[in-house]
Amino acid sequence: MATLVHRSGVRRIILLTLGWEDLPKSVSVHGAPADQSMREPVPGVLLQTDGGWVLLDTGFNTALIRDPHLRRRFYPSVEYQPVLPGPGEPIEESLAEIGVDVDDIHLVAVSHLHTDHAGGLKLFAGRVPVHAQRRELEYGLSNHPEPERHAIFRVDFDDPNIDWQLADGESDVAPGITAVPTYGHTPGHQSFVVELDQSVTGGDGPNGYVFAFDAADLTENIEHELAIGGFVDVEPEETIEPIRRLKKLAADKGYPLIPGHDPHVWPEMTQHFHHRFGVP
Repeated sequence: MATLVHRSGVRRIILLTLGWEDLPKSVSVHGAPADQSMREPVPGVLLQTDGGWVLLDTGFNTALIRDPHLRRRFYPSVEYQPVLPGPGEPIEESLAEIGVDVDDIHLVAVSHLHTDHAGGLKLFAGRVPVHAQRRELEYGLSNHPEPERHAIFRVDFDDPNIDWQLADGESDVAPGITAVPTYGHTPGHQSFVVELDQSVTGGDGPNGYVFAFDAADLTENIEHELAIGGFVDVEPEETIEPIRRLKKLAADKGYPLIPGHDPHVWPEMTQHFHHRFGVP
């Protein structure tokens, strides 16, 4: 008699808004009119697995924003300004709202090392493994200060206590969580495929989701296959190929593809996951 093998996956998805950033739309859509600006959410994705909670991306380094001298040093442009959601650490505040302690996080993965994604790594140094692409970290630690000109701040991640788990291409981060390389926005950017556990699949919802993060900031990047505005060592048109790969991957699996910074989609999906999974 055949035995069905239960594939362990993600049991709950909670989207976190770890701040906002005021910026020109051209940062997200290459060639957008210079006078168009946006306030975009800073994403974090909290995933409950059999082994505990996994966090994808960590938001800003608050010290660089709150200290006036550091803010002038790292955020001199009036066109781009970070916005924090509260007086404390955004990760801790967001987790407290849903009754999860930062110590409950047993693994972190970062899509890339930009300031709005890797700044919270200070909370996890010496505490939990941190997954990233090897080429992303190598770029971040080399040719300094060139990475900083692309908003990759070495102070966020150059810490000997970080327990790096580095991948060379596609990798399994945890049961039900797969990192897929989507290079271009940065040299080692990765997106994530999230497969739901069989215990929470079925019904009206899909059995998984694809999180593009900054391979596609906005819905229009995906629907109209528009080049993103931020890229390193590639031509803007080359950022369309990862979008097409993610679209095919999502279509083949029947999963929604979620853009990383869409100010309409992110709160809508936050509510979607709240209604589907509830909170702890």
